[in-house]
Amino acid sequence: MPASEPLDYLPLWGFCVATVGLLLLSAEAGFLLGRRNRRRSEEAQKAPVGEVVAAMLGLLALLLGFTFSLAASRFDTRRGLVLDEANAIGTTWLRAGLLPEAHRSESRQLLRQYLEVRLEVVKPGRVMSVIDRSEQLQERLWAEAAALGEQQPGSLMAGLYINSLNEVIDLHAKRVSYGLRVRIAPIIWAALYLVAVLAFGAMGYHGGVAGARRFLALLPLVLTFSAVLLMIADLDRPQEGLFQVSQQSLVDLRKLMGDGSQ
Repeated sequence: MPASEPLDYLPLWGFCVATVGLLLLSAEAGFLLGRRNRRRSEEAQKAPVGEVVAAMLGLLALLLGFTFSLAASRFDTRRGLVLDEANAIGTTWLRAGLLPEAHRSESRQLLRQYLEVRLEVVKPGRVMSVIDRSEQLQERLWAEAAALGEQQPGSLMAGLYINSLNEVIDLHAKRVSYGLRVRIAPIIWAALYLVAVLAFGAMGYHGGVAGARRFLALLPLVLTFSAVLLMIADLDRPQEGLFQVSQQSLVDLRKLMGDGSQ
């Protein structure tokens, strides 16, 4: 999938490594600053740093929860759109069987081709070519439907077929939108990382003021927050990572359509 957001230029493994490194670096910078201030003034040890750290970590957790919920809901929407598209294509296929022979065979053949193209969307690097090919087939299907409508303007079956074909085209547009354009906004990512850097920097500062480097306690926390950020990024990338939308409903539809011998 072409990179449409700044973070898309990083693969997920690179995203994870960069996040862990950034948070550890922030904590270390905070520790060095806290240790220097501790040497300069005893008042630094009395500052309510612990309360500030707890508040910032709470805010970070709240932002992570909100963003995770947003990414998960969009993932569920993409999964539902696949099922809706399979149902729409299947309905169009069945209604095409009621058309006059001259249009029936051509429409069903084009629908078979359309389904095969839609199944290729899961292949790496094929997104844009699948979109282009899908739109070409939509134009041919619509031209066939328009010709049918001109020949039989009062036909009930022709009207039903055209309505279902229109739904197929609409669902394609929705899948493209949720797959390529409806993403977590860069400003949300920026806010997440800003709060994360400040929170872990404050943790490091607290350790520096206290005169104790708590690396063993800090590392699990860094890895935990980084894992959550990684899951959010994974959910936000339809063509990459572990969270992939199943195309099984379209695969099952292929069995209904058969091999084109009828």
